[in-house]
Amino acid sequence: MSAPQGPSEHGGQTKEQTRILVIEDEKRIADFVARGLESAGYTVDSAADGAAGLELVHATDYDLIVLDLMLPDMDGLKVLEKIRNRKLSPPVLILSALGAVDDRVKGLERGADDYLGKPFSFTELLARVRALLRRGQPTPERLQVGDLILDCIRRKVTRSAEPIELAPKEFSILEYLMRNRGRALSRTMIVEHVWDMDYDGLTNIVDVYIRHLRSKVDDRWPEKLIHTVRGVGYMIETPEKQSEQEAEQQRAG
Repeated sequence: MSAPQGPSEHGGQTKEQTRILVIEDEKRIADFVARGLESAGYTVDSAADGAAGLELVHATDYDLIVLDLMLPDMDGLKVLEKIRNRKLSPPVLILSALGAVDDRVKGLERGADDYLGKPFSFTELLARVRALLRRGQPTPERLQVGDLILDCIRRKVTRSAEPIELAPKEFSILEYLMRNRGRALSRTMIVEHVWDMDYDGLTNIVDVYIRHLRSKVDDRWPEKLIHTVRGVGYMIETPEKQSEQEAEQQRAG
C-alpha cells in the first residue's frame, strides 16, 4: 500500500458532508484508509466487525461503505446482503485479501459496486471511491422506455404495471441501458460502468446478464425493448423508435 495523498478537491464536490463507513477488522488497514479519506476531505466512521458496522448503517445515512470480507464475527458477504436489503443502500466497495477472480465475481454478483484486492495503493482506492460517489449524484428518479418503468429510488421495475424482480447487477445494467436510451452500448462500456473496474476481459458475462434481463423484461411481451446491435453491443428502445433510427441511418448512408 502506498501512502495517502494530501487533501484535494474533486469537481467542486462538498466533501465535508460526504460520510463514508469503513468496516475493517485489521486496525492498521482501517486507520490507514480512514486517515487517507479524511485527508482527502471526507468524514469517516470505522467499525471493527460486522455487527458494529450494521449498527452504524442503521443509525446513519452513509454515502459509501468500504467493506472487508473476512470479519471476525460474520462473513462480509452476509453484511453486504443485510445492507442491500435496506430500502436505501449506499454504494459498497469491497476491500479484501480474497482477490481471485472467483471471489471478485461472487462479491460483485452479491451486490457490491466495486472490488479492490489487498494489497492496494491508496491512490487507486481514492479513485474508486470518487467514481462511486460520482455515480451517486442526483439523477432522474424514474426512467421509462415504452411501458417499462424503472424507479431509481425504490429500485423497483414494472412493465405494463406488472412488477419485475431483478438481481442487483441486472437492475444496474437495465438502469444504465435506460439512461442511455437509443444509444448502442458496448460490452466493455457496460462492464466498466456497472462493475466500475476492468473485468479481466470477461465481457462475455454481459451476454449472460442480458439473457437474464430479456427473460424477465422482454420474453413475455410481444414488443421487445432490449436489442442486440451487431458488432457493438446492446441498446434499449421501443421498436418504433428503433425503426426510425435505422431509417435515418440508411438515409444518411
